[in-house]
Amino acid sequence: MNDLFLRACRREPVERPPVWMMRQAGRYLPEYRAVRERADFLTMVGTPELAVEVTLQPVDLLGVDAAIIFSDILVIPQAMGMALSVDEGIGPRFHQPLRTPADFERVRDPSPTEDLGYVLDALRLARRELAGRVPLIGFAGAPWTLMSYMIEGQGSKSFMHAKRLLVQDPGRAHALLARLARAVGAFLVAQVEAGAQAVQLFDSWATALGPRDFREFALPYLAEAVRIARGTGVPVIAFAPGAGWALEEIAAATGADVMGIDWQTDAADARRRLADRPLALQGNLDPCWLYAPPAVIRKRTHEMLAAFGGQGHIANLGHGINPDVPVANARSFVDAVKEWRAP
Repeated sequence: MNDLFLRACRREPVERPPVWMMRQAGRYLPEYRAVRERADFLTMVGTPELAVEVTLQPVDLLGVDAAIIFSDILVIPQAMGMALSVDEGIGPRFHQPLRTPADFERVRDPSPTEDLGYVLDALRLARRELAGRVPLIGFAGAPWTLMSYMIEGQGSKSFMHAKRLLVQDPGRAHALLARLARAVGAFLVAQVEAGAQAVQLFDSWATALGPRDFREFALPYLAEAVRIARGTGVPVIAFAPGAGWALEEIAAATGADVMGIDWQTDAADARRRLADRPLALQGNLDPCWLYAPPAVIRKRTHEMLAAFGGQGHIANLGHGINPDVPVANARSFVDAVKEWRAP
């Protein structure tokens, strides 16, 4: 088995950093688009055989060192009773976002096995199909990010509705965030029981909050979800893009095994700031540099790897891969990691 990823998560010696990419099973791959022509996005997520087919594509086509199950962070709000659609060119939408007290009262606490069993089935099938070639990663959205989607109804630049709730009814916000932390934690535990060998929490909209509000409304609930997930004994990765200023606080509050580093954060600075923490780092090439010629991708990737230092590092992008990146360029990134060795 290629266990480079798991060894790096545990900060054990590795001959080279492992590499995988966020959104590595996605639209930049023609093979993914071929599956997408047969089924809409939510059907792909909800059909274990299709989810596993696209989960394995980057392992087969690019040679990445880990597979991440094909799913979506919004399956938890969907399991809480919210009607979700994902349309090409529009993105995810909740058609009845939470705006009134009655809206909040209608959401229910989900059961991972009953309401999200299709994700667990996909994980079981993926583990069998991988046959030990590379480790399998599960994931979930962090509470603040999920709540902001549930209130906004879709992605937003200002998050006016979600942030307004924090101002006008913080008690209601805290109550829902606490429920989400428990739901996310339970879902991650169930994913591990179904075969995930590591899990990642995405607090994708951490960037919407200033320091004081992040500390009150995001960090405690991210930390609670990580705490529950860490009870499984597998590595837990915390990734809060846009909150690079808080790396030390996130590490201290969550106890995460791996800290995701976004592309806005300098790699060497992140390594220095977290040098005394018992955790690994993951990241952080700017996805836009995958549009560069292969020689430039190689140079940039090697510079990033050198800045992280080689050990206790998982090579990744600082955000998800863009859907129009040429496959050859994605492969150049993976190959550049594989050929690099620490001096």
